[in-house]
Amino acid sequence: MKAQPKASHFIDGKWHEDSAGEVIEVTYPGTGEVIARLHAATPAVVDAAIASAERAQKDWARMQPVERGRILRRAVDIIRDRGAELAHLETLDTGKPIQETEVADWPSGADALEYFAGLAPTLTGETIPLGGDFAYTIREPLGVCVGIGAWNYPSQIACWKAAPALSTGNAMVFKPSEITPLGALKLAEIFIEAGMPAGVFNVVQGRGAVGAALSTDPRVAKVSLTGSVPTGEKVYAAAAAGMKHVTMELGGKSPLIIFDDADLESAIGAAMLANFYSSGQICSNGTRVFVQKGIKERFLARLAERTGTILAGDPLDPATQFGPLITADQHVKVMSYIAKGKEEGARLICGGAAGNEGPLFVQPTVFADVTDSMTIAREEIFGPVMAVLDFETEEEAIARANDTQFGLAAGVFTADLARGHRVIGQLEAGTCWINAYNLTPVEMPFGAVKASGLGRENSKAAIEHYTQVKSVYVGMGPVDSPY
Repeated sequence: MKAQPKASHFIDGKWHEDSAGEVIEVTYPGTGEVIARLHAATPAVVDAAIASAERAQKDWARMQPVERGRILRRAVDIIRDRGAELAHLETLDTGKPIQETEVADWPSGADALEYFAGLAPTLTGETIPLGGDFAYTIREPLGVCVGIGAWNYPSQIACWKAAPALSTGNAMVFKPSEITPLGALKLAEIFIEAGMPAGVFNVVQGRGAVGAALSTDPRVAKVSLTGSVPTGEKVYAAAAAGMKHVTMELGGKSPLIIFDDADLESAIGAAMLANFYSSGQICSNGTRVFVQKGIKERFLARLAERTGTILAGDPLDPATQFGPLITADQHVKVMSYIAKGKEEGARLICGGAAGNEGPLFVQPTVFADVTDSMTIAREEIFGPVMAVLDFETEEEAIARANDTQFGLAAGVFTADLARGHRVIGQLEAGTCWINAYNLTPVEMPFGAVKASGLGRENSKAAIEHYTQVKSVYVGMGPVDSPY
């Protein structure tokens, strides 16, 4: 039990346990070893967490925004001071190589907390002159917000949701994925150490039933989910029944379009990052790589060569570049998609088998000659499987890229920036890149269209989803009434 926390939950500023809840075993994907044993939240635990948040929220909202920002900023300093320790925990929780978790997970979470800590004191209303009378607006917090996290970036997601919510005066009850429950508990502990009042940020564990209980509680004003499309549909429907605010960041099958004038090495590097980073377990990955026919074979040859140099191995080894999948179920799922690709006639360029570094490894896999109707081109795999499709014209690439229910992300590589902007302007996706991929600075909104979700995380845009505007009309003279 090398990562056993003090208790399963963190409620009202302290550790909280209820052993009556269902047992949740946390395994290290690198070896399959059980590293922690927790309990799912019982109804009593859920009630205690929401009640704690409800009690704390009003006082937290009355605090000056700059003081809330100071507390968040102290949490940022703690996170950065303990970067090595937190990265080690994240690798144990997720199986991602430590060279990733040292730079991408907690660090990006700290960036979000720092950004919103500085932004909150700048938020103001406006005055509206109306002749003798006038009106003004006030931006107010929503109240108690629920965050439901995914397992691929558990600590980053906890910070991405907490930062805009807490900085604007809301309280939050956060439920991490039952597969990766450890980072959120550490974040709650850090917030208390930084001086945050008890109850402002609470963590409860559990599976779908706990998420449903949180999403339907009448004391909750907003639900923010990162997860799959089917889960999002369920949570959205539950929240709608109570007229709750929602942010949904769901799945994708995003297109990455590479024109024949693109810088080949940069395009290949981006395609590899968009399919193999975090073992392909990223919602915004560009898993449909459209390559213009003129460079297709050169692209594939060089891609296979570079993919062959990826170093898979022990995630705790700083030299490791590629780790295991998260669970045995996910491994079975990804291997079934690889088998489907072969069965449906896609040309295997490299990979295509389980890795021998451990039970949950899959080789970085590239299929070429993929057609739009193939299963691997239609469904989200969430593993290191790249589908390369070829195209001839710009118009063809746009039409085929948009032929999906998903709309999370898209990318274009070209030396012609006019074409880059023109193509991006026609792609149906919420987060896009030109000559880059999967860079998500906190200053830029992140979100989706179509079935991939709604609402935005990060940037000033997130403030709209964690606050509401109150309008106040001020009469400066006698009331003109016909009665």
